[in-house]
Amino acid sequence: MDKSHNLQAAVQNLHLARSLADTLQIVADGVVTGLGYELACVNLVRPDGDLVVAAFAGDPAAEAQITGRVGSRESWERRLGMGESWGDLVFIPHTEGWVLDGDDVPQWYTDGPAPRFEDEWHPADRLFAPMYARSASGASHGEVIGVISVDRPLTRRRPRPEERRDLEEYAFQAAIAISNARLRANMQRALVRLEREQQTLRASEESFRQAFEYAPNGMAIADMAGDRYGRILRTNDALCRMLGRPAAAMRRYSLSDLVHPEDMGILLRTSAEGGRAELRLGRRDGTYLWVSLRNSVVADTDDGPRFLLTHVEDIEERKRREFVLAHRASHDDLTGLPNSAELHARIDARLCALREERSDATAEGADAPYLGHADEPALPHTHVWAPVGDDRTHGLAVVFFALRDFKAINTRFGHDAGDGVLVEVARRLGQAVRDGDTVARYGGDEFVVLADDLGPADAHTAAVWMQSRIHLPITLGDRTVRMHAGVGIAWAQCGTAPGDILRAARGFAS
Repeated sequence: MDKSHNLQAAVQNLHLARSLADTLQIVADGVVTGLGYELACVNLVRPDGDLVVAAFAGDPAAEAQITGRVGSRESWERRLGMGESWGDLVFIPHTEGWVLDGDDVPQWYTDGPAPRFEDEWHPADRLFAPMYARSASGASHGEVIGVISVDRPLTRRRPRPEERRDLEEYAFQAAIAISNARLRANMQRALVRLEREQQTLRASEESFRQAFEYAPNGMAIADMAGDRYGRILRTNDALCRMLGRPAAAMRRYSLSDLVHPEDMGILLRTSAEGGRAELRLGRRDGTYLWVSLRNSVVADTDDGPRFLLTHVEDIEERKRREFVLAHRASHDDLTGLPNSAELHARIDARLCALREERSDATAEGADAPYLGHADEPALPHTHVWAPVGDDRTHGLAVVFFALRDFKAINTRFGHDAGDGVLVEVARRLGQAVRDGDTVARYGGDEFVVLADDLGPADAHTAAVWMQSRIHLPITLGDRTVRMHAGVGIAWAQCGTAPGDILRAARGFAS
């Protein structure tokens, strides 16, 4: 699995923890499993301002030695104020770190030889990733809530720019997860206190009102009775601001009126008995906001009406970053085109195992192909067939382009020139295809176009046209080069594996 997939999985795990302690340990474990470091330490800011070692991953002996120990805020501010700034990261090389040996920050010591070359990691090198709370004023950085310390990159080298960006991104996501875990813990404690107070004191109503009204995230209460099921009874100011809707207008809606149509099933699954879900809620301006929605079913009395208490957290920024990570995992960094994994997935999404309709298979008996269990819903699907002969059938054409003599460009003009050629070929192919067709970079100098609903003659004409666009001169600074490409066409059809289809097309192009 490549690093972008590992980072994406680590970020997703951050938001699955049930408690603050679990979140802190997942943060440390994610650095080791997802970012390529052998050791990771999470230092959390305490209410008094000092930082405690709250979680450690990678070395049980070091974990036992320093977990729970405290470093002063003064010492940490000194560390974060020296060394080299790598964006939000702070790197203190071993040549400068000796001045920190006397401070009170807990740390582990690793042994190893002196560096043999300039960017080799030294056992005394230190790399810190500060975690900042989200600022209510909209500033890029809020208050520091903790620091992630890392050591022993698996590459044995100082992190490259993209590896630094990954650590920055992970620290950003970790700060969100830790802040949310603290907020949930505070809300849970407030709700527990409220439940106890309701048994004896009318003051509990005022406590709940304040916890509800002044919660930093959105809150709503909905009716779960009869024909008014899901009708919103009350909202706080945070939710009204989040959706751009006044409280009076919110009471005219049910929760289902605000949810994106594609997320309706998610809402229904979490509303009946409570639960957590991530879905989209509609704003007043017609746009949708990604939120984390947690539902709790509460009763007025033992046999009284039931209500749905909903906690709504804005996760738009996290979702945007997750989408960026997912795009990085499925697209080529240089050209921005879908990569080979995404190409396989798109072909596979159009194909199915070659089979007959369920009713026919049942009539034919035991030799019929497997169609799934009887309670599985039948999914609508149109079989993909390859055109045969001169008939008028149409199919999904897989057009493979292999650039000729591309290595000569790299050899003669350098890799930057080669990258420029690939970007230009990608641009030309993108302009030459129809809306809905897919252009993908399959390998170093190979491109694939998926063109649906074409007959043999049309596919050949389209391939020749795209090939001619590749052959046009390409300007590289003060040079002009011409690229030629072999082209092969294969037809995707149900019952054939995507890899076999692509190998066939590549064989025709060679």
